[in-house]
Amino acid sequence: MTGKTFSRLRTQVLATALAVTMGAAGPALAGDSNGNFQIKVGISGVWTDDETNSLVTSAGVDLLAAGASASTDDMTLPTLTLTYFFNRNVAVELFCCFGQTSIVGEGLISGQGEIAETWMFPPILTLQYHFDGLGPLRPYVGAGVEWIHYFDTKPGSNGLGAVAVDLDDSFGFALQAGVDFDLGGGWSLGLDVKKVWEDTDVTWRFADGSRITAEHDIDPLIATANLGYRFNIEDLLGRREAAPLK
Repeated sequence: MTGKTFSRLRTQVLATALAVTMGAAGPALAGDSNGNFQIKVGISGVWTDDETNSLVTSAGVDLLAAGASASTDDMTLPTLTLTYFFNRNVAVELFCCFGQTSIVGEGLISGQGEIAETWMFPPILTLQYHFDGLGPLRPYVGAGVEWIHYFDTKPGSNGLGAVAVDLDDSFGFALQAGVDFDLGGGWSLGLDVKKVWEDTDVTWRFADGSRITAEHDIDPLIATANLGYRFNIEDLLGRREAAPLK
């Protein structure tokens, strides 16, 4: 076996071991210029797998048992992603956007139309593992959390007669998988999928002081197509050339 053949075989074995075990980061490639910071702009589709767990009036009437429920509209949003690479394999990502969504009545209250509308700020923070040894393909997996802050919430064009509505901030666990295709020069095209499990409490308030409160699972699936650019953040800060990632 020649030295070159042995070297190629060793690289393949290391790549396979990393993919299976998600172990420590692999050795840096000489002359690696991908950089330690990546910005991605993308378009994301958000599909909610929502479910109303309770819907109760302030008088104690269980509207869920009577057949009433609600659902959240799906969305398409422009998104921004910032990723910092600690080494060739381990990175932390911040994904975010702003969006507007509506809640509509289902079942017994399906004819009531849009029963709430809100703007939201839903950042997702994940710790990622990036696989290498696959040429221009850079698949990765991640896990983290999402926080959703709701603001400018309104009753919407509803037939319930509510004068105000409040949504509690959401916090939940997120899983992620994706792949970047290296175009060269720091540029890449990517696909990313995230699944989040979280819920919120929604409260409708009426002029007579009564209210209806719902506990509602959101559980969104978020799929993103993006264009990325990766560089050394030290260059942006005006420092000398950064060392290759290790």
